[in-house]
Amino acid sequence: MRAHLMQLDMRWQDKAWNRQSARRMVEASSPAAGDLVVLPEMFDTGFSWDSAVTADDSGETLGFLRSLADQWGVCVVAGRTVRGPDGHCRNVATAVGPGDSAPGESAGPILAQYAKRHLFPLGEESRHLRAGDQAVTFRWPCDQQGMIFSLAICYDLRFPEVFRAGLAAGAEAFIVPSCWLAGRHAHWRPLLIARAIENQAYVLGVNRAGSDPNARYLGGTLGVCPRGEVLGELGEFEGILSVDVDPSEVRRWRGVFPAWKDVPGG
Repeated sequence: MRAHLMQLDMRWQDKAWNRQSARRMVEASSPAAGDLVVLPEMFDTGFSWDSAVTADDSGETLGFLRSLADQWGVCVVAGRTVRGPDGHCRNVATAVGPGDSAPGESAGPILAQYAKRHLFPLGEESRHLRAGDQAVTFRWPCDQQGMIFSLAICYDLRFPEVFRAGLAAGAEAFIVPSCWLAGRHAHWRPLLIARAIENQAYVLGVNRAGSDPNARYLGGTLGVCPRGEVLGELGEFEGILSVDVDPSEVRRWRGVFPAWKDVPGG
């Protein structure tokens, strides 16, 4: 399958504009049925903690993701803010499939929803949002031939344990929607490559471009194969990176060099 990674330049807290921009980019990528489309962290608002604005309480952003998945027959992974039953908001990555892609589901099933486990303390994210506490995996395509994906978000990338938990759950690829700040951009690329090498898995890091009232972002969206080799990379500005991901390549490499078996508890 092809993974289409959308490096958006989001407009601050403007959901309608950002959704339209995302749709335009997906259309430009012309995904085939069965492909994967990934949007950045909090793609519909930018990295804002104003939950009165950012929370997808109306479900409009979720509905938008479902419409993309249905229109193209793809899995869409995107970051948004979700208010839980406890009334607290979480920074989540949601994976949505097209209608009838999962047993018993008729339209736009949520294949997985992951809440960011490590909230960014320097940006005071932890003061405004609640952290998640578990790894999440899903299979795409949903049949037994599909690849097992796990989700992480931005600051989670600094914590190998998040990815080990995904590996223990069977992950063959990791998707990392992000709003990675320019001030520590030098860390972004090597961390993505390290997570791929450590877990012998694909890693798809999707950063945003542009700036918001608080920060600047340098893009650098990256696809890494299970051997740690870079499949493709974007520069600073808005753009689309499309790379091939193949579960048989993960299984082949893990068979040739089975370092994953030596992971404690593995």
